[in-house]
Amino acid sequence: MPNYTLTRRYLLGAVLCAASLGARAQAQPGPVFRLGIAPHTSARVILEMYQPLRAQLEKALGMPVEVVTAPDFTEFAKRMLHQEYDIAVTTGHQARLAQTDGDYVPLITYSADFRAVTLVDGKSKFKSARDLVGKQVLGLSPTSLVTLWGQHWLKQHGNSDPIKYVSASDSVARLVLSGEAAAGFMSLANYQSLSRDLQAQLRFMTISEPMAGRVYMLSKRQATRRETIDTTLAAFAASAEGRAYFEKYKLDGYRKLKAKELELMEPYAKEVRASLQ
Repeated sequence: MPNYTLTRRYLLGAVLCAASLGARAQAQPGPVFRLGIAPHTSARVILEMYQPLRAQLEKALGMPVEVVTAPDFTEFAKRMLHQEYDIAVTTGHQARLAQTDGDYVPLITYSADFRAVTLVDGKSKFKSARDLVGKQVLGLSPTSLVTLWGQHWLKQHGNSDPIKYVSASDSVARLVLSGEAAAGFMSLANYQSLSRDLQAQLRFMTISEPMAGRVYMLSKRQATRRETIDTTLAAFAASAEGRAYFEKYKLDGYRKLKAKELELMEPYAKEVRASLQ
């Protein structure tokens, strides 16, 4: 049972308590459809982001829909492979793992390019990975795509120092700006979701090539609902709520995955697979 179950009651940002939320989920009668969102940012922000879609899915499916997440990407992958999510929304490397190891089926992804970025304080003199040798660098978790990409980038440029993991992208930004870290990795989308004040104080050291971003993966348990879910996602994309969602989070709508797009993520999926063994 997921520890972090996000429901409408917490829309205004109540503190999430793992034990009490798990108890609430167990107490809820009847089947519940679980929309699992990888912890790319704080639980509060995830809750807010996915409320409009949750409401539309609940109406279409005729059953309660809960938005759920996990403490970190590694735990999310474990729960995903244990079929705890009816739809898992996660970055391409974990989507590939879900496809090959969990019998999930890819549905859609976002139209906007997914890129990872290396951020530093705009006032700093850091210009390269070598400048970060001996300095504190932050990632989200060992199995986050932006973290894996960032570690590869450091090593490719002569920096094999270990990095520190934190729980959310806004924490990365604040720790960099407070001087507690020299640099941090996050997705471009999460950078764009930061306040304008935070964005103005940060500088890109490097930006990745496009990678498979957050992909909606359908559990094999829900195969009979595939047509309803496809129709609901299309309707959400065309709705006023959906258009507002895409505009607010710079996602540009939904699109189908390209041929072999997930296969290209296998090297990163392999690293996640190895970490779970």
